Amino acid sequence: MKKLAAQYRYVSDALEGKQVLGGADGEFISAYFDRLGATDAFSQIEYLSERRSYLKKYREDSSADYKKYSSLYIKIFLMLGILIAVLLA
Repeated sequence: MKKLAAQYRYVSDALEGKQVLGGADGEFISAYFDRLGATDAFSQIEYLSERRSYLKKYREDSSADYKKYSSLYIKIFLMLGILIAVLLA
């Protein structure tokens, strides 16, 4: 496992137990790497499938928030530009 992780920057650090991220994300990554190789193959596949569905839901929620807030920021800056143009005129 360490030979495969050597080519990636942070995976080897995570496998050694070092904190790669802080907060809830760091706890998630630590729990993920702690489970690798700890149980039989069937349990690991089940765990990884569960994590995949969790990450997929998290990605979809994050994408929805990004779309919502990015359009909001565009509208705010457009209105700010119009306000500045009116004040300068």
